Amino acid sequence: MYLAKILVPEGSKDVPVGQPIAVTVEDQDGIKNLPSNLLSGSDLKEEESTNQNLGTEATSTDLPPHQVVEMPALSPQWNHGNITKWRKKEGDKIEVGDVICEIETDKATLEFESLEEGYLAKILAPEGSKDVAVGQPIAITVEDAGDIKNISSVSISSGSVAKEGKSTPQSVDKPEITDKTGFSRISPAAKLLIKEFRLDASSLRASGPHGTLLKGDVLAAMKSGKGPKKPAHSPPEKKSASPTSPSKSSQSPPSSKSISHSHQIDNHEDLPNSQIRRVIAKRLLESKQSIPHLYLSSDVILDPLLAFRKELKEKHDFKVSVNDIVIKAVAVALKNTPEANAYWNAEKEEVTLHDSVDISIAVATEKGLMTPIVRNADQKSISSISSEVKELAEKARAGKLAPNEFQGGTFSISNLGMFPVDQFCAIINPPQACILAVGRGNKVVEPVVGIDGKEVLAVVNKMSLTLSADHRVFDEIVGSSFLTALRLNFSDIRRLLL
Repeated sequence: MYLAKILVPEGSKDVPVGQPIAVTVEDQDGIKNLPSNLLSGSDLKEEESTNQNLGTEATSTDLPPHQVVEMPALSPQWNHGNITKWRKKEGDKIEVGDVICEIETDKATLEFESLEEGYLAKILAPEGSKDVAVGQPIAITVEDAGDIKNISSVSISSGSVAKEGKSTPQSVDKPEITDKTGFSRISPAAKLLIKEFRLDASSLRASGPHGTLLKGDVLAAMKSGKGPKKPAHSPPEKKSASPTSPSKSSQSPPSSKSISHSHQIDNHEDLPNSQIRRVIAKRLLESKQSIPHLYLSSDVILDPLLAFRKELKEKHDFKVSVNDIVIKAVAVALKNTPEANAYWNAEKEEVTLHDSVDISIAVATEKGLMTPIVRNADQKSISSISSEVKELAEKARAGKLAPNEFQGGTFSISNLGMFPVDQFCAIINPPQACILAVGRGNKVVEPVVGIDGKEVLAVVNKMSLTLSADHRVFDEIVGSSFLTALRLNFSDIRRLLL
């Protein structure tokens, strides 16, 4: 099979699920037989009514045998992705199992493998395409190499165009005034600016595909003074401020304020979000809004842990981090407190216990916070955990985590002990029910029990732990039981070797 035509070029955004993204043909000769008037992915979808499965064959009689390659669903609860790299070029032969392109999901960059043979005739979503929807056409393949030119020679509009014939009212943000404006669609960012600054939409003109009004169009209009505000609805402040000339104040155009607002908008920089950061922002907001957070804090003495770590280095020439031992201590505490290793089952509206202890660890990357998983951590040695954490952290920073390495997990740990952070509260990562926030160690003076059984003042290293728990799963008793078990592991660190 050959990729004959790409219907959605690189850079395409917000392509709906089910829209054709490419055409494939069975042999190379089929590529050249593709007609020169091949439609874009959105029009092709509307005209041919192809189904939404990957590799669905188009049925137009004007086209040679081909297949439309759609954006795959590579991660659960994932609707959009970014195309970071095309491994195949237009005209390349594709074998079963060949990597066509690399796709950035909400957690990692994954390889998209071809399920059929053919030729890549047209790339519809070029490298760097952002927010390409699952099911959107990203390329066209053909079976015959000769069919490539019949598709690749066609001038195709941007693949970011939505399926107009198939779109629903919910998928298109329509402007408030449609008969006077120079646009037929409006982006969410543009709509927000119009609403926030009460602009007159009828004066704006669109530069986006298919008449879409973009954020830049609104900003440009405000900067040039072509986006005046709508008349205010009798604001009481104006009446009280100008009691002697109400008619004059109501008739004067607010263009000066519009200009001042435009200057304020220009004094900022928009930083593009990665797909990962967008998902993180959405999930954290949902977590705080939907999960009743319970916070419990406790201090632990670090001296036994530090002494054990020093012994491993001096006697066995093995280096482990404080975080490696914390992971093991938490895993053993969860094993000894099984009711803490649970989550809230929303469908059944009840608490469900996990049958394994899988610890998610927070790793900071350039694209956002990743949470690779150390599975069955309670059954692994500290040395095994240390090696696995290093490997997972490297893969996370490189964006090469496999789905099974970051999906799931029963408990999360966020450690800021390497920074000057004494204590903090972390946000629960759903569907998990708890996360442990680990602060830095500090030297403090406090009474300790000496060898003779008497209390004496001594300098000790203390570390603060804060548990954020789903109050539907944890009550104060369960949380206290878990922290008690965890403190016991820190006080007698060799328990972790059992």
